[in-house]
Amino acid sequence: MTVKTLSAQRRVVVTGIGIVSPLGLGVDNVWQRLISSESGIRAIKSFDASNLPCRVAGEVPTGSKSEGKLDLSEWIPVKDQKKMDRFIHLGLVAAMQAVEDSGWLPQTEEDCCATGVMIGSGIGGLQTIYETSLKVHNGDIRKVSPFFIPAALINLVSGYVSIKYGFKGPNHAAVTACASGVHAIGDASRLISFGDADVMVAGGAEAAVCPLGIAGFAAARALSTNFNDSPQKASRTWDKDRDGFVMGEGSGILVLEEYEHAKRRNAKIYGEVIGYGMSGDAHHITAPAEGHEGALRAMRVAVKNAGIHLEDVDYINAHGTSTMADDLELGAVERLFGEAAKKLAMSSTKTAIGHLLGAAGAVEAIFSLLSICHNVVPPTLNLDSPSKESVIDRVAHEAQQRNVNVALSNSFGFGGTNASLIFRRV
Repeated sequence: MTVKTLSAQRRVVVTGIGIVSPLGLGVDNVWQRLISSESGIRAIKSFDASNLPCRVAGEVPTGSKSEGKLDLSEWIPVKDQKKMDRFIHLGLVAAMQAVEDSGWLPQTEEDCCATGVMIGSGIGGLQTIYETSLKVHNGDIRKVSPFFIPAALINLVSGYVSIKYGFKGPNHAAVTACASGVHAIGDASRLISFGDADVMVAGGAEAAVCPLGIAGFAAARALSTNFNDSPQKASRTWDKDRDGFVMGEGSGILVLEEYEHAKRRNAKIYGEVIGYGMSGDAHHITAPAEGHEGALRAMRVAVKNAGIHLEDVDYINAHGTSTMADDLELGAVERLFGEAAKKLAMSSTKTAIGHLLGAAGAVEAIFSLLSICHNVVPPTLNLDSPSKESVIDRVAHEAQQRNVNVALSNSFGFGGTNASLIFRRV
């Protein structure tokens, strides 16, 4: 691959999208269900959760591809499935959708070397780690799979995607808790912008809905426990009755591409990545800083990086997890945008699919892009009694038709890591 000398940063656009979520598979299917105010949150089916305080989650529905559901045998051979943790399954399926959607299948060595992968995860192969630890604890050492380690490693989603398609460019994985997906997309866009690649497959994947994952977050009193008998009401960002987040699983993958490269091959363009901001709270391992100063700084940097005015932002996809920190994020947005906040629409799509941890930011970036493509902003479900008044329209219950030219997406993670992305119509 020839190293490029750049006089200016290059523009980055999105030319492919793939999604696996609690609302199903496929961009059109998931989007239609989302803007129809449907919920993918149900009682946990993948294991017996009867002894756990939280018994609801956003699990990917099983069924055929034609139904918009997941049958792994339609995507990955059974012999290969056994070598991977579920988070790799989900990431690989979403990546296959995104690559097919983009139409980018490089054949020359130069093009392969100019195409990279950066798919992150917050936790990685938790189910595999849990099951293998039980085998070791029970003395069944011979039952430990030789694929245990690579099945659990976070960067193996990127590895499998690169191997499948022969992508030989930058190969990386972001691991920043619930900000992993946004960091992966933002960092990948910079690799293109600075000439290290022409195309990057980027996003996040997570599958932590397992006994160990639910028990761990429940022990931290982070999960909703008051809605076990009414799962679809459990995720309720900004509502006074919220009592914790709902775990979700899935993957969101974007194909990012240098603008001129995309134009030359007449690629479909969903939107342009124009802003990316990061910050650290330097405050606490799980709680945000006072006033959510870290979130405010990440958004401010993203806006500055984008070279736009605050008034230009039409929609914000909030991190909004259905915890008390939601009001802090809302306050940070109000403080940053000032008078411009009055024209904003801001919603939390986690109310429909739960919190996908390291995949959340990537899936929500996709929803932000689709808001631009369709001039529709998705709803915040279950916002029955707001805990805090605001001048910002939080799109309660039903989607809204709005002109959306610029959308911002927030993701924040344990350890005080914050990230914001901004997309624009091309």
